Amino acid sequence: MASIKFRVLLANPRGFCAGVDRAIEIVNRALKQFGAPVYVRHEVVHNKTVVQQLAAKGAIFVDEIEEIPRGSLCIFSAHGVAQQVRRDADKRGLKVFDATCPLVTKVHIEISKAADLQRETILIGHAGHPEVEGTLGQYEPSTGGGGTFLVEDLEQAASVQVQDPRRLSYVTQTTLSVDDTKTIITRLKQRFPEISGPRKDDICYATQNRQDAVKLLAEDCQIVLVVGSENSSNSNRLRELAERLGAEAYLIEDASKIRPEWLVDGLTVGVTSGASAPESLVDGVLAFLKDSGGVFEESQAAAVESMEFSLPRELR
Repeated sequence: MASIKFRVLLANPRGFCAGVDRAIEIVNRALKQFGAPVYVRHEVVHNKTVVQQLAAKGAIFVDEIEEIPRGSLCIFSAHGVAQQVRRDADKRGLKVFDATCPLVTKVHIEISKAADLQRETILIGHAGHPEVEGTLGQYEPSTGGGGTFLVEDLEQAASVQVQDPRRLSYVTQTTLSVDDTKTIITRLKQRFPEISGPRKDDICYATQNRQDAVKLLAEDCQIVLVVGSENSSNSNRLRELAERLGAEAYLIEDASKIRPEWLVDGLTVGVTSGASAPESLVDGVLAFLKDSGGVFEESQAAAVESMEFSLPRELR
């Protein structure tokens, strides 16, 4: 029996969002309906455990369309793809199911409209992230003019140069820090008073809710454990937010990554998980904490989620 005692608070909401649920279900149903193999361009969601489980069922994850045999079944990841990727898939005769999160698709529509209007567009996001690459790949002006600029932080917001500030728009990646993004947008509006943005915030409801839940955790916790993969943008933002609010914060893949020296008598430990982390991994972390002396208490809910997204008609 553990000799130490510490409080454990569990964030609410946490874990899978509607877009992740939908993407995973698309892969599972495609495998069941059409059989293996099913090819998936990039990780369908950013979680190692989810990818391994789907691979064991017959999903094959590839980086480029050219790796998929002609005529095969292909699924686009929840992060979305550039228009050129869609054209490449069509040229190879692939049967495509699109698992792009509908909230990412909303951003795609926004930047595509800006391209049609030949408005220069600033994308606030992280370079190299699949969602950012897919979103930038929607900007295809039919005639000359316009262009895109990627802004990652406040410093770049203060230095980015555009050709025509009077015809300028912005969109954002859906999994960013809510607070950081507001600061960047404020700076852009100071520099470019005529810049226009989406009517509704591009950062998705799940990202906002999970960050709000971490803010509540950090008020009471000295340590916050974020269950999620290292390449998960929204999970990294949760860890950064908890740290910024004064807690020690660790991004862990699963319970095996918890170090016993983190757990000290009298501490309060908060637990949350990114939007692509399955609840089974959280259960494993909670079991470890219980065995180590954790005493569980109710935590305040930051929001109640009921969002659902429909599947492609052929897979319903």
